[in-house]
Amino acid sequence: MFVKPAPGLRIPDPQRHDILPADGRDVPAADPYWQRALRDGDVVAAAEAALHPAQGT
Repeated sequence: MFVKPAPGLRIPDPQRHDILPADGRDVPAADPYWQRALRDGDVVAAAEAALHPAQGT
């Protein structure tokens, strides 16, 4: 699933040992850490395509 941090939050990524980028990242959907972060509102599910709009000609 593709998630990004909720506004104003810095969320650690325990697998990559860094901070989840503001523009989001694909994370394992079945991972309890990310499920809890999503449930608690620390991250929001996002569509990757919506974060990277197509370039105009």
